[in-house]
Amino acid sequence: MTADIPVNELSLEDAGAELKRLAGEIAKHDQHYHGADAPIISDAEYDALRRRNLEIETRFPELMIEDGPSTSVGAAPSEGFGKIVHKVPMLSLDNAFDDADVSDFVGRVRRFLRFDPLMGVLAVTAEPKIDGLSLALRYEKGELVSAATRGDGAVGENVTANARTISDIPHKLSGEVPAVVEVRGEVYMAHPDFQALNERMLGNGGKAFANPRNAAAGSLRQLNSEITASRPLRFFAYAWGEMSALPADTQMGVVDAFKKWGFEVNPLMRRCESVEALLEVYHSIEEERATLGYDIDGVVYKIDRLDLQERLGFVSRSPRWAIAHKFPAEQAYTILNDIEIQVGRTGALTPVAKLEPVTVGGVVVSNATLHNEDYIKAIGPNGEQIRGGKDLRKGDTVKIQRAGDVIPQIVDVDLEKRLPDAEEFAFPQTCPVCGSHAVREENPKTGRRDAVMRCTGGLICPAQATEKLKHFVSRNAFDIEGFGDKQVDAFYADGLVQSPADIFTLEEMDRQSLTKLRNREGWGAVSARNLFAAINERRAIDLHRFIFALGIRHVGEGNAKLLARAYGSWNVFYKSMSAAHDHSSEAWAELNDIDGVGTIVAEAVTEFFAEDHNREQLDALLSQVTPRDAEAVDAGDSPVAGKTVVFTGSLERMTRDEAKAMAERFGAKVSGSVSKKTDLVVAGPGAGSKLKKAQELSVDVISEDDWFDLVGA
Repeated sequence: MTADIPVNELSLEDAGAELKRLAGEIAKHDQHYHGADAPIISDAEYDALRRRNLEIETRFPELMIEDGPSTSVGAAPSEGFGKIVHKVPMLSLDNAFDDADVSDFVGRVRRFLRFDPLMGVLAVTAEPKIDGLSLALRYEKGELVSAATRGDGAVGENVTANARTISDIPHKLSGEVPAVVEVRGEVYMAHPDFQALNERMLGNGGKAFANPRNAAAGSLRQLNSEITASRPLRFFAYAWGEMSALPADTQMGVVDAFKKWGFEVNPLMRRCESVEALLEVYHSIEEERATLGYDIDGVVYKIDRLDLQERLGFVSRSPRWAIAHKFPAEQAYTILNDIEIQVGRTGALTPVAKLEPVTVGGVVVSNATLHNEDYIKAIGPNGEQIRGGKDLRKGDTVKIQRAGDVIPQIVDVDLEKRLPDAEEFAFPQTCPVCGSHAVREENPKTGRRDAVMRCTGGLICPAQATEKLKHFVSRNAFDIEGFGDKQVDAFYADGLVQSPADIFTLEEMDRQSLTKLRNREGWGAVSARNLFAAINERRAIDLHRFIFALGIRHVGEGNAKLLARAYGSWNVFYKSMSAAHDHSSEAWAELNDIDGVGTIVAEAVTEFFAEDHNREQLDALLSQVTPRDAEAVDAGDSPVAGKTVVFTGSLERMTRDEAKAMAERFGAKVSGSVSKKTDLVVAGPGAGSKLKKAQELSVDVISEDDWFDLVGA
C-alpha cells in the first residue's frame, strides 16, 4: 500500500495515488470533525495525515490536487442550517510540533520580510489555542446581526439564534465602534459545566459527550435554540474578519479593543520579542493547562504588527503570519489532587491518582494508575533509593500520558512547583475498607518482597467480596446478562447477594420477600423477570468458565482452560486439587506436569482449595449450579488419544508450541515432565534428564520422525 511507503521513496505514480487517498481520508475526517462534531480519530492522527499530504505536495508540486486538503478548510455547512458567506475567508493555521518548528517559523517570516534588526523588534503574540468551535460574529452599528460557523472556510452555517443565547456574546457593543465589525473567536465549554452537563445527560437516559469540544460544538449546532440556551456555552474573542475600520495597528491592540467593546478575551495572551520568550510562554501555559478550567490544545503565535501581517499574506489555506504550536497529543500536565487506595478482588491495595480533569488524546482524564507503593515513593524503608519511584505528593504538578487505549499514568513530576507543605504519602498498613492488616508478601525463594500490598481480610472484606462477585458474573465467567457492576454493588449493600451462591437463590428470596425486586428503584416487572431468566440460563456452565469464575489468583482464562482440559470434570479437578496441597503427593506432581502451569499457579490453586471458607462457598454454589465436563477432543482413531505425551530435546520439524497443538489435536495430553503416568516421550537431539527418566521408568521413547509417522501427519 502507498500509505506504508516513506515519502522520500514514493515514485511519481505512487505519489499521485497517495495524494488521492489522503484527500479522501482527510475529507472524510473533516466531515466527522467539523460537520458532525464526532471525530473518529485523534488530533494527532489527523495532523499526521495532513503532514504527509504536505510533504508529498512539496516533493511533487505538479501533483497537487485542485480543491484538495491544502486548499480546503473544515467541512461543507449542514443542510439543516441557512448559509452565510464569509466576506473574509476563515482559514486554518499551520502547525508547529516542537521548539525547532517555532524557530523555523520566525526565521521564515524574517526572510520573507527581509526583516533587518535595524527595523526594530519583530514582536509576536502568544495565546492559548482554545479547543472549541470557531464562530464569526457580525455587528452593524454595534448591533449583532449574524453569527456563522467556519463551515468550509468560505461558507458557514447560520447559527445567529443560538449565538444570542451565549452570555459571553454581547448583543450590542459598548463604546465607539466601527460601522461594520466582524469578531471571530471560539465557543467552548468549561470543565465544571461539561461535567454537570454529562451528569444531566446520563441522568435523563442520554449519552455523555466524550470531551468539552464535542459538547460545545454539538450544543451550538442545535436546530432548536432552546437546547443551546440550556447548555453552558462560553466565548473567547481573538480575531476578526471584515472591519470597516481597525481600532489599532497591532494584534494586541485590536484584542484590547475587543475587551473594551464587551467581549471576553484570554488573559494569558502575551507579546513576545524573541523565540525564547515565545517558548517560555508555551511551556508555562502547558503546565498551567489543567488549572485553566477549559480545554486548550496548544499556543497560537501571530506577528503583532498588522502592516507586517498584510505584507506576509496567505499561502493556500493558512496565513504566513501565524502558526499553532500544538501540545504533545498523548501527554498533558495536570494537578495531583489526591491519592486514593482501591481494593481489588485479590486484596491488592492499588493507589489511584485523582487528577484535575484534563483532556488528553480526545478523552477527559481525571484518574491515573499509580501501580503500587514503590511507584509513589522514592526512598525505601531502609533509606535505599527505590528504582522507578517518583516521590508523588498531593498538590504536585504532574505529567500524564495516555497512548492509545492504555490506562493513563503519571510519567513525571515537576518538583520545582511542589508546595512547600507537601507531605510524603503514607501508604496504609491496614485495609481502608475492612481494617484488616495489609502485607507485602515475601517470595521464599528469592527473598524479595512482592510489589503489591494485600489485604489479609479475604471474604470478610466487602471490597474483595464485591470485586469477586463482579468477576464471577463477568463476560468470560458466568456472563449473566443484566447483572453488572451496579447490580452487584446494590445487591451486596442491601444484603441480598453476599456470595456467588446467593445469586442463584435470588429469585426464591424475592418470592418470599415483601419488598419485591420489581418495586425497587430502576427495576420493573419485565427487567426483574429478565434477570431471573438470565440467572437460570447459567445453572449449567462449561468447566473452564466455572474455574475462571472462582477468581483464583493467577488463574486467568487461559489457565482455566488448561486445567479444565487436563482434568476433564469438576469432580476429578476438585479431588486432585485437594490432594495436591500436599507437595509430596502424586497429585502435586501431576498438577506441575501440566504444560503451561507453573509453580506459582499450582500454589495459588491448591491454597484456594485448602481454605475451609472457600470449600464452604463452593459446596453452596454447587448445590445451585453444575459445571459441564470439558469436551473431549474428537481425535477419531488417533493412536495417541487419551495418552500423556512429553516432548524433549530440540525439535527440528516443528516448534514446541506446534508440537503441543498437534498432540492436543489428536486427543493427547501434553505434560512438561516425565512421570509414571507418562505414556510417550518424543525425544529430539540434545534430550537430557527427561529422556533419562523415561528410560528409568521404561516409558516408550520415539523420535520426532516416528511421531509424525505415528499420528499420520
